[in-house]
Amino acid sequence: MLLCVYSCVLATAAAVNNCTMATAKSVASDLGTCSICLEVFDNPKSLPCPHAFCLKCLQRAFENMCPGDEVRCPLCRTEFQIPTDVLQELFIVQRPDDVYEEFCHVPCVVCLEEGDGSSEETATATVYCVDCQQKLCDSCSRPHKRMPGGAHQLQTLRTEMEQELIQLCGNACDKHKDKTVELYCHRCNKNICVLCFAYEHRDHDFDQIPAVAENFKVKFVAVDEQILSAIATARQLSKQLKESSDKFFSDVYNAEKMIFETGDEIKRIVDSQVAELVSKLQSVKSNSAKQAQAIQDSLQMALAAMESFHRSSRELLDKGRPSDVTRAACGLLDTAAKLLRNDGVTTHNFRPPQVIFTPADVTQMSRLNLIGKVTVDSGNQSGTRYPLRICTLLL
Repeated sequence: MLLCVYSCVLATAAAVNNCTMATAKSVASDLGTCSICLEVFDNPKSLPCPHAFCLKCLQRAFENMCPGDEVRCPLCRTEFQIPTDVLQELFIVQRPDDVYEEFCHVPCVVCLEEGDGSSEETATATVYCVDCQQKLCDSCSRPHKRMPGGAHQLQTLRTEMEQELIQLCGNACDKHKDKTVELYCHRCNKNICVLCFAYEHRDHDFDQIPAVAENFKVKFVAVDEQILSAIATARQLSKQLKESSDKFFSDVYNAEKMIFETGDEIKRIVDSQVAELVSKLQSVKSNSAKQAQAIQDSLQMALAAMESFHRSSRELLDKGRPSDVTRAACGLLDTAAKLLRNDGVTTHNFRPPQVIFTPADVTQMSRLNLIGKVTVDSGNQSGTRYPLRICTLLL
């Protein structure tokens, strides 16, 4: 039974290899160019991504690295570990000049059919019609642009050839570069060619890659449904979290606003009481000042009158004749009697009021809750949980 399976595998691989070799002949020359030096490949080596570069370009790019170090592909930045042995040879582009030579002589299928069957004088194909699956020259491709049902999809042969090369690179065996992978080893979880099967995986469970791929596609669909469900859950949680956060920040803002408004009201009341007390003091001060000024003015007038009488009487006594004394005596004595009766010095008795301020006990006020109280209710937090891991995906 095993020999029968092996024979079938060999036959299938031979057919695929023939197809692969035929397809490889249509690869464009620009795909045989190193992306680092932009020249034709010189001893090309492929990375695990897989992208290919000249060995000398890789050596220059990783000259400061050692085997086992983690580096990145210069193109796609995929991480890989520098192996201890040489990198894989990229067999598809080993001889880009030969590939280019084959590509330049791809004949136009229409010209070839309408001609005498010789491809030597047939026009070279430059475009590929996706709808008709034909390689055409510029002249034969023009009607495809004006088809009654709509223009056909035309691609340059470089585009089609690039897709072929990518497919070929993906189908190449990692170990046997001239073979394509056809089987999938379930024990090793890898694609293998017939040589790998014959020498290393003979006793392992295996299936053809298309069948295994279909099984994986079913699992991918199931996983994708879980992913979509997880995305919906995550979006719902994100929406709820945003709504909760918005409400929380709104509550904090309103609480801060009320605190400042309450503080401003208390400040207004305090400022009003301060203004009232100061106004009362100013009124008492003003009245007392007016009263004191009136008494001061009366004293100054009485003092001036008595000083004037004193000067006049002393001048009369010192310089006047006895007849002058007798002549003015009655008038001076009457004036003196009036001054003594209106004595502003002895009759005016001003006593300003006593002002005493008793401050409030600010130590007691500091203990009073004048503004209010902030209460943080965290009871609802136990009801809403945001899981760190939304789901577990099993393949």
